[in-house]
Amino acid sequence: MTRIALAGMIPGMAKFSFTAGAAVLLLACTPGVQETASAQNPSEVGGRVGDRTFTIQQLDDRWRELDPTQHAQATDLLYEGRRAALDDIIANLVLEKAAAAKGTPVPEYLEAETQARLTPVTDNAVAAFYAENRGQMQGRPLEAMSGAIRQFLEERAVEEARNRLIAELRAADPSISVLLEPPRRPVQIADTDPVLGPASAPVTIVEYSDFQCPFCARVAPTLKQLRETYGDRIRIVWKDFPLTQIHPQAFKASEAGWCADEQDKYWEYHDRLFENQQALTDADLKRHAAGLGLDTRRFDECLDSSRHAERVRAGLGEGARLGITSTPTLFINGRTVAGAQPYEVFSRIIDEELARAR
Repeated sequence: MTRIALAGMIPGMAKFSFTAGAAVLLLACTPGVQETASAQNPSEVGGRVGDRTFTIQQLDDRWRELDPTQHAQATDLLYEGRRAALDDIIANLVLEKAAAAKGTPVPEYLEAETQARLTPVTDNAVAAFYAENRGQMQGRPLEAMSGAIRQFLEERAVEEARNRLIAELRAADPSISVLLEPPRRPVQIADTDPVLGPASAPVTIVEYSDFQCPFCARVAPTLKQLRETYGDRIRIVWKDFPLTQIHPQAFKASEAGWCADEQDKYWEYHDRLFENQQALTDADLKRHAAGLGLDTRRFDECLDSSRHAERVRAGLGEGARLGITSTPTLFINGRTVAGAQPYEVFSRIIDEELARAR
């Protein structure tokens, strides 16, 4: 089944629903999620057995061994809650400061400045949103859904305008510092992993992904845009994580990627699969290889032999140890980004990591 994965979502990008029907924006493919959190100092003693003591850090290490998924989700949730609280405090303070400088009450200042940055919602935007999410409209025509869609887009536009205002005020205030250290996962990168970008890049994005997952296809253009923006300052690494419970063709597609890699065409083949997600049978995989000009005899023999199946299983094992349950799951210098998040989520973290590197 598919479920909503909203971890790491920025303000204004929470789920939306229509009162006319259960239409929800989904960001990831996942078999299931659970969440919990803990907050004691790692050096504190959490228990004793005889004359032996066990610190919170030791308990966390054992927790990570026993249930890596739950541990990862809890650690991320704790950081995200603290970061959201800090961002809210900062937003209120910079708004108060800016409003006071203009001698205006905060609500009036916020309303005026938000309206000045507001992008109107057009009929074309409503129609485009409907077309993009047609599968979740339960067969209702555009005329029936346009009112709810427009309301959602207008509310989102207001939130985005407010976020732009807060970002501008924060950028102009040198007294603001974010000292929270985000959780990081020790993601291993092998010499054989498909990579875009130099090893010297200060920011590495490791993507655990699935060729049959629609949300993985949705994040691919975002990663391309990031490469265009940041160039050699980022490196992107691919890891296989086919969710065979819901994507039965994904495992073989991952094998096919490695067969294309034998002929130095991994990324070209990667793009081809995401452009043709409805055509991933074995015959389709071979046809895609032929369309890219690969040696079809070599490719077909490779795919039929399943000689890269162990590599794909290795990716699944790595991901499981990191606590991954959904695709796409990405790690930016070890920081988790779950789901097909907007460009702004990635760029904010990348900018923070570049600043940290400096």
